[in-house]
Amino acid sequence: MRIAVDVMGGDHAPDAILKGCIDGLVELESNDVLVLIGDKAMISDVLSDRGIKDPRIEIVHTSEVIEMGDYPADSVRKKKDSSIVRMAEIGSHRHARPCDAVLSAGNTGACVAASVLKMGRLPYVHRPGICVTIPAFHGPLVLIDAGANPEPKAINLWQYALMAETISKIIHRIEKPRVAVMNIGSEEGKGGEMLNRVADDLRKTPNCNFIGFVEGRDLFEGVVDVVVTDAFTGNTVLKVAEGLVKNLFALIAREIMATDPALAMKFEPVARGIYKKNDYHEFGGAPLLGVRGASFIAHGSSQSKTIRNAIRTCKQYVTLGVNDAIVHRLGEVMPLVYPTNVPEAEREHA
Repeated sequence: MRIAVDVMGGDHAPDAILKGCIDGLVELESNDVLVLIGDKAMISDVLSDRGIKDPRIEIVHTSEVIEMGDYPADSVRKKKDSSIVRMAEIGSHRHARPCDAVLSAGNTGACVAASVLKMGRLPYVHRPGICVTIPAFHGPLVLIDAGANPEPKAINLWQYALMAETISKIIHRIEKPRVAVMNIGSEEGKGGEMLNRVADDLRKTPNCNFIGFVEGRDLFEGVVDVVVTDAFTGNTVLKVAEGLVKNLFALIAREIMATDPALAMKFEPVARGIYKKNDYHEFGGAPLLGVRGASFIAHGSSQSKTIRNAIRTCKQYVTLGVNDAIVHRLGEVMPLVYPTNVPEAEREHA
């Protein structure tokens, strides 16, 4: 398997990304390849300084970097030799030596734009979406979309639900995931015409365990496994959850330390274990579901352990054949629910 990593993307790039790649070599087999994309001289110097001489490492030189604050569409169009654009090209099946999966902690919008432009879409998929696993207290909660499509149509959200449902089944081994649509209330009729259209479509989708609408407070109550929403709402929920967990643990630690330092020392390993189970760094990157290939987007503040875990996640995604399962799922139900939106070529593909 070949996995490409954008070394130049992320708040802590390139140092944390490179360290994560080096640490991530233990996740790979002897015949796997890790393609490092970025400034070749810099990458080579770091590898040399650390005594890394691994035949599984390849380097692809790029001369440009898309910064975190760059406008996605313009930067992808203008910076053709950037690490993100070259990464997406290498992730395309049309490339001479394509990679099975690509990974970046860089500009999210640019990663989405480059992946869609260079890699294309899976059959049936109209718009790809970022699928994030939130380590909720009751187990893994799959949320889509977390940043790719802020103004979706009903068919986009319907497809997101089925793609995320597939992730829940294959990656998290939940036999019959409970699927819900994020709304301002759980009652039927809330949220306007589009959300109700999505709910109606999910209700008539064969073998979909749709449970209706959920509110933000329901996500951590253990009532749902897959949550579907637009990119703006999804990304906001994700960031609020991350900030809440981080600050809640810090507050608890301060209060215990102020009350009883001895108790704080006893509580520390327990708190560390709980925090690890709810730390997004443990899950690595989030797949951009719907692109033809495997494009993973890691958190902008990714640390070395985030990248190592993301490399493991990339390998798992490809090995388990998630994309094939998504195409099969959409192919069996889309002609029933959205028959006029299935091109003839994709009917033949099914």
